[in-house]
Amino acid sequence: MKHIDGNKVEALLRDNHGASVSIGDGSRQKLQVDCEKCFGLCCVALHFSASEGFPSDKLAGKPCTKLQPDFRCSVHKSLREKGLKGCIAYDCLGSGQRVSQITFGGQDWQQNPASKKEMFDAFLIMWQLHELLWYLTEALTLQPANSLRSELSAILEETEGLTNLSSGALIKLNVAEHRARVNSLLLKTSQLVRAEVLKEQVAPAKGNKTLKRGADLIGADLRRTNLKGADLRGAYLIAADLRGTDLNGADLIGVDFRDADLRGADLSRSIFLTQAQINVAKGDAKTKLSTALTRPSHWTI
Repeated sequence: MKHIDGNKVEALLRDNHGASVSIGDGSRQKLQVDCEKCFGLCCVALHFSASEGFPSDKLAGKPCTKLQPDFRCSVHKSLREKGLKGCIAYDCLGSGQRVSQITFGGQDWQQNPASKKEMFDAFLIMWQLHELLWYLTEALTLQPANSLRSELSAILEETEGLTNLSSGALIKLNVAEHRARVNSLLLKTSQLVRAEVLKEQVAPAKGNKTLKRGADLIGADLRRTNLKGADLRGAYLIAADLRGTDLNGADLIGVDFRDADLRGADLSRSIFLTQAQINVAKGDAKTKLSTALTRPSHWTI
């Protein structure tokens, strides 16, 4: 199963007349977190609890006790030492800086307290839209899904357009309906990719009869399980042993990788994997990732 370089997607897309089809910048660069340009939205807008690996129990809209006046985290450099796995895992996919700098034009909620609720509500919607952009951008790089290219391109452009809405319009957006439409295409993409991977296998897959969407695989030893082309959407792989496994073509949307052992595993050609999922797993220098993901600094060398 081959991927097309995400930076070349726009050049490769053509309509029926041979003209370029615009899908924005064709990459995930703007979906990378830039905390320096954000007003600490994830540390204020979200509800979280100490039991989930955050500094303390906190209600949505209330600043985290570790958030400083300049929107920096006072314990950012020692998150792992303090066991704050929730903070380590979190990734807003660039939605924080977009809401801060574009939707609200660089005016923070401290300067304008009246904007707080609207800014936080808009952030929660933008976060979901950026997540969809992450998946759609990847889907357009997957050659087995060429037959869906025009549909994927169209809905990606539509999603990008929604990120340009005003804060008021964002809050009124029926994001659940839009997510459902996107997910329908992502499911079709997944089916095409996984079918090709399974077709390429010389021998029929064995040992994965129990693998299915949402499977409970907590603590499971999967080192001898064929995971190529597996549909693992929403599966619980908490503390699972995946050392040395090949996840080529496996659909990993929503998989819970907390403390999963990915040392030596090959995830370079799995699909729909995010940085947040990688951040909470265990890996090493032999773990293979796609170029869109960053190897966590805490992984062993």
